[in-house]
Amino acid sequence: MRSAVAAVALTSIVLASSSAMARKQKESKIYAQLAHVPDEARARTNPLEADPDAVPAGRKLYERHCAECHGVTGEDGRKGPSLKAPEIQTASAGALFWVVTNGNVRAGMPVWSKLPEPQRWQITTYLKSLGAELAPSAPQEPGRERER
Repeated sequence: MRSAVAAVALTSIVLASSSAMARKQKESKIYAQLAHVPDEARARTNPLEADPDAVPAGRKLYERHCAECHGVTGEDGRKGPSLKAPEIQTASAGALFWVVTNGNVRAGMPVWSKLPEPQRWQITTYLKSLGAELAPSAPQEPGRERER
């Protein structure tokens, strides 16, 4: 009896481990397109990064073109991966712009090169702003009360 219980426990551990590894491999494949971004594109800087109007404009474009697959908040979409994932948020603006422009047709992401370049940069700016929502707030200095 003990050997049967041990066998079931061992099988459960192996299956759980295999399932976790498969999920991890699937997740890394989802963001594999970022590995194919040319260095020249990756090095591009976002000309709208400091533009205060870029995030709200990018949000509107995102809602129109991207939310159906990636979800309204950038996660939990029907088809597309989470845009709040570390792989996206640590990618350079140039890399995200390249992926938005060229898509990933095999994975179901359309090519958005027909959108004017400024609009693609606005979407990129909005995507990067999704990471700001996740960033921890700055630690408070010891001994100082928050100003009200």
